[in-house]
Amino acid sequence: MSKKKTYEAEDFSHHVTSMGTYFAIFAALMVLTALTVWVAFQDFGSLNVPIAFAIATVKATVVVLFFMHVIHSPKMTAAILVGSIVFLGILFLLTFSDYLSRFWPMA
Repeated sequence: MSKKKTYEAEDFSHHVTSMGTYFAIFAALMVLTALTVWVAFQDFGSLNVPIAFAIATVKATVVVLFFMHVIHSPKMTAAILVGSIVFLGILFLLTFSDYLSRFWPMA
């Protein structure tokens, strides 16, 4: 019979993030939030939505990496995260391609 591997507490490293890092992340999120508000009152034409999505993506990335501790997680966690984002993109691509390819009669 093969022996099952047991995981002891020392197998998983514990990372402690400093308060300075959290304050820097807080400051970055506040700056990005102020930038979001500023962009909302500007007229960039058809670029309004892509700019807003870009800022929201940066903010979400910071939150996922630091507050969810993905930056210090094993590589498998990062692979699952990237795979999930790829499959979400495929879902959006298929949904929008179906929506945009429909015939819409003129009213």
